[in-house]
Amino acid sequence: VQLQASGGGLVQAGGSLRLSCAASGLTFSRYVMGWFRQAPGKEREFVAAMAWSGGMIYYADSVKGRFTISRDNAKNTVYLQMNSLKPEDTAVYYCAADRYYSGSYRTYDYWGQGTLVTVSS
Repeated sequence: VQLQASGGGLVQAGGSLRLSCAASGLTFSRYVMGWFRQAPGKEREFVAAMAWSGGMIYYADSVKGRFTISRDNAKNTVYLQMNSLKPEDTAVYYCAADRYYSGSYRTYDYWGQGTLVTVSS
């Protein structure tokens, strides 16, 4: 199984970025896809997750109303649209996959390599 995250970069506060995560080696439509992030010196934290059908979507309170998770099962890709970015959103962002939803990074089976998002003030 491979998860390849991309789309990170440097952006000013208030700006936007879209992260992508391409999955291979798994039956993508059967997996919950999640995004997590880890800032320097902090524990990895949940950002958003979406069930295979798209009917169940979860967000961390800190990103509600600013971030949108979506997926394209035909392309085996999950996206994270990030708007109104804040300096505190600066972190390495990881995509992850698991058969079941959880807000804990400890339960996810598969992980991408991470993509760095830096938001300048």
